[in-house]
Amino acid sequence: MVEILVYCGQRDSKLFKSSFDLLGGVQDIASKSNCLVSAVLIGGEAVESCVDELGFYGAHKVYICKDAALEQYNPEKYLHALDAVCRIAEPHLMVFVSDTTGRELAPRLAYKRQAGIVTDCITLELTGDDNSLVIQKPVYGGKAIAEIQAQPVQVVTVRQRCFEPIEKDNSKKAEEVVVELDMPETLERIKLLEFIEEKAEGIKLEEAGIIVSGGRGIGGKEGFDELGKLADLLSGAVGSSRAPVDSGWIPPSFQIGLTGTIVAPDLYFAIGISGASQHLAGMSGSKCIVAINKDPDASIFKAAQFGIVEDYKKVLPETIKQVRKIFT
Repeated sequence: MVEILVYCGQRDSKLFKSSFDLLGGVQDIASKSNCLVSAVLIGGEAVESCVDELGFYGAHKVYICKDAALEQYNPEKYLHALDAVCRIAEPHLMVFVSDTTGRELAPRLAYKRQAGIVTDCITLELTGDDNSLVIQKPVYGGKAIAEIQAQPVQVVTVRQRCFEPIEKDNSKKAEEVVVELDMPETLERIKLLEFIEEKAEGIKLEEAGIIVSGGRGIGGKEGFDELGKLADLLSGAVGSSRAPVDSGWIPPSFQIGLTGTIVAPDLYFAIGISGASQHLAGMSGSKCIVAINKDPDASIFKAAQFGIVEDYKKVLPETIKQVRKIFT
């Protein structure tokens, strides 16, 4: 049976939410093509504790690469482990989330395996008797969607939140395949000197179902405090276009766009955002976009499902008031 491998990221033996999303989406695709979906886990000795949970969310088989040398992420060592898994599984398709790790590992693996690669996909489909891969991805800064047919074995990265996890089933159990690794000294060329984790409060942008984002039209740091009130009421996250970051109103980690974080929430508020192409490319995957801008010709209205032409200072207080009535 044709096998699809899904790289499932984790830290300290805690799986990322994006791993479940990706596993669910690929499971749906594979079920229509009679393919087997397997997960790949790489980490220290404790990483094996994640196997059961991956089985609950649809992985038929879990390939485990565990070694003390894999405790901390190292691109060369992780690539070595991935290559070892691929030699055993000989997958038809290897799928990564398009996050920092996926964007680093996927092209390296494609080169090593002499496979094709397509990045930043938003849909995947296997068609025909030979399970040819049909992919859709944004191009020209998100202004168009390209459809690509690829064959044979491929490596792909998928935008976060493009898929949903399947319903958890505690009765499902994944088969464990422990991959024995030799760790040659040549893999020691890159060494981790220090790991500094950014202290972040609230929901991560890439995982948020609702994002309240502001642009130059917000006018200053105080405006983002008001956006935060709406985001808190909706259990969402605050985002930003590039201009407020350049102006020092909000930290760079809040920036959404080609040079920031790419997001695909269920609901995206674009407040005081004109709609520059690099920003649109970062949020074009949003399921519903609500734009508030006093300029009726702002480009953001072309991408939005709902638009309000008005100064946000007149709209936002009433919006917060009405949302508070609903949720409190």
